[in-house]
Amino acid sequence: MPKDHGIGASPKRREDVRFLTGTGNYTDDINVYGQAYVYFLRSDMAHGNIKNIDTSAAEAMSGVVKIFTGADFEGVGGIPCGWEITDKNGDAMQEPAHPVLAIGKVRHVGDPIAAVVADSLEEARNAAEAIDVDIEELPAVVDMKAALEDGATKVHDDLTSNLCYDWQFGTETAEVDAAFAGAAHVTTLELTNNRLVANPMEPRVAVGDYNRAGDHSTLHTTSQNPHVIRLLMGAFVLGIPEHKLTVVAPDVGGGFGTKIFHYAEEAFVTFAAKACNRAVKWTSSRSEAFMSDAHGRDHVSKIELALDADNNFVGLRTDTYANMGAYLSTFASSVPTWLHGTLMAGNYKTPAVQVNVKAVFTTTVPVDAYRGAGRPEATYQLERLIDKAARELSVDPMALRRQNFITSFPYATPVAVEYDTGDYNATMDKMEELMDFPGFAARRAASEAKGMLRGRGVNCFIEACGIAPSNLVGQLGARAGLYDAATVRVNATGSISVMVGAHSHGQGHETVFPQVVAEMLGIDEGMIDIVHGDTSKIPFGMGTYGSRSLAVCGSAMVRATEKIINKAKKIAAHLLEASEGDIELKDGQFSVAGTDKSVAWGDVTLAAYVPHNYPLEDIEPGLEETAFYDPANFTYPAGAYACEVEVDPETGKVTIEKFVSADDFGNVVNPMIVEGQVHGGIAQGIGQALLENCAYDENGQLLSASYMDYAMPRADDLPHMANYVVDHSCQTPCTHNPLGVKGCGEAGAIGSPPTVVNAVLDALNSGNHDVEHIDMPVSPSRVWEAMNG
Repeated sequence: MPKDHGIGASPKRREDVRFLTGTGNYTDDINVYGQAYVYFLRSDMAHGNIKNIDTSAAEAMSGVVKIFTGADFEGVGGIPCGWEITDKNGDAMQEPAHPVLAIGKVRHVGDPIAAVVADSLEEARNAAEAIDVDIEELPAVVDMKAALEDGATKVHDDLTSNLCYDWQFGTETAEVDAAFAGAAHVTTLELTNNRLVANPMEPRVAVGDYNRAGDHSTLHTTSQNPHVIRLLMGAFVLGIPEHKLTVVAPDVGGGFGTKIFHYAEEAFVTFAAKACNRAVKWTSSRSEAFMSDAHGRDHVSKIELALDADNNFVGLRTDTYANMGAYLSTFASSVPTWLHGTLMAGNYKTPAVQVNVKAVFTTTVPVDAYRGAGRPEATYQLERLIDKAARELSVDPMALRRQNFITSFPYATPVAVEYDTGDYNATMDKMEELMDFPGFAARRAASEAKGMLRGRGVNCFIEACGIAPSNLVGQLGARAGLYDAATVRVNATGSISVMVGAHSHGQGHETVFPQVVAEMLGIDEGMIDIVHGDTSKIPFGMGTYGSRSLAVCGSAMVRATEKIINKAKKIAAHLLEASEGDIELKDGQFSVAGTDKSVAWGDVTLAAYVPHNYPLEDIEPGLEETAFYDPANFTYPAGAYACEVEVDPETGKVTIEKFVSADDFGNVVNPMIVEGQVHGGIAQGIGQALLENCAYDENGQLLSASYMDYAMPRADDLPHMANYVVDHSCQTPCTHNPLGVKGCGEAGAIGSPPTVVNAVLDALNSGNHDVEHIDMPVSPSRVWEAMNG
């Protein structure tokens, strides 16, 4: 029988009640009495020298409170990058200034030039239109390879070039070269991982407030990690002591990575609220989001695989150009390096692996982490390459993968990570079963009878989640710790408030975290409340990204609860006049082992606050504990995905007929929420594979700046739910966190793009179209062009 509560059960998400009834409290719902509104005047050209900004006419307009330009921020710190990368020569990356408002130059379409604070948004917008800006246009820098050529226009005049860093990692060059020199076969593939715009349902919003009496600033913002925003903005940008700054992230309508970062608009409203002595609010429009939110992906790569005469992988090397955009966003530098290069071994026992990444500045919107962050880019390269190798060798792509799987754990890869557990054959077996491989030939024949081409694509992947440990990533350039924290506060009557550093914006923390604590204590989950998102209430935590919430913050919560149990046992021992070592906790009752003597949870918690029955010199009153958890290693979820597509040879349209995912997430706390997370990730991965593409022209103009030109996936682009099979029954628990969990939030977005593209190419080649590769998105026009030469 399925469990109905605790770990392994699937209670409905408690937070959905307010979301579905319209009673959620989002940042745009927050209005402060007397607030003003800000409108940002943004650059309409990609690159140029600012010659003059005349705000005189705008300042005289109705409702204008104050107009700010870059000159107002010349003594203020710029937006910092949170990770320093050292290049292959041992030199630190080039790190340009990132001003709150443009100073001297604009460097991408959407770069904020001036900000108008007014009594209403309409008045702010009208005044912005009256600002006279004289900009000397400079050549745009869009193509990454051209940006590194001698004589290329520089995005930042104070840098030596447009190269942020040239990073190399893995096996020594001589060993890799030897592997390729002795190979029986080498497969080479050049590909692009298309630039994406995250497009969460809720756009970014920021409300700055200032209390002059207490000299205290408050920022309400749409953030995945409020403590990190407080640290970066307070200490490095505005110079506000942390005890004088509160950051609150209430309900957040989706993040997908793009709300991890500290943005200029957050710093501006905080700064302006103090300067104007009134609250200042900004709400992004959707078109504004396209040119101000950090974009994702945008890699151009060449990848090579060397195989011996028995088709064993003997060497792998990659060369990637990674677009940083105009500035370094908060974690941008780490995405194509430590989050990408360290996963290039994949699920395979390749003895020699080398990764080279050139990070490039261009006059485009900054690029940073997007769901998966580096792992989708690595998986896409590797899994497309293996499919191409199988085709060149005329072998079964499944068999080629199985032959080269890692089968013994722990396993140290050539790119510096150690997988603690896994069973890649088990997930492959489950995927084959659910996809009904024996029935494929009949399904293909049925498609051909309709004039359609049918193809099947497979993919195996591994990801690294819960980035850790802090001492190691610190040596690799991280400028922040990557632990998390939880405080468990037990009230006198037994109810509990759990304050967590992780932030929930779709993950279901308010449902899942109580399941863990309730299981440990044997009490009802309804007695437990989760508090998050307010730096004045929660312990210092690192937020939510990288599928880390349960593995890292959940582990901190377990440790804090263990402390609660240990103290409560002391109190129960006094109440029961027994030895502490004889006290057991089960189903919310403390009992003396081997007897019928017991005391209820609520009686013990009341005694903690009304300490009449035990000596205070032994046990202090109260029942509240805090714990921090810094992981010893990444966690390593893995999966095997497959999909079948139909391709219309007349139009090139691709339809996904069935999609199967078989994932190993370690122990699963709430199966329903895990299934929802995978569904969402697969939908985003299908969007990248078939539809989404953020494109610039040669002048640096954003061609896909709205939903008119940027194709978001719709319901009919995805398979029907009956043909959308998610499985997580193959479980190899993580060995180094107390819950044995691995993380599930990004798997779908990592595993699905190569699966879809492999399926499309299989369909085309079944129809005698000799097509080696099509870059994403695999749109009808690209498919038709590939079929017709």
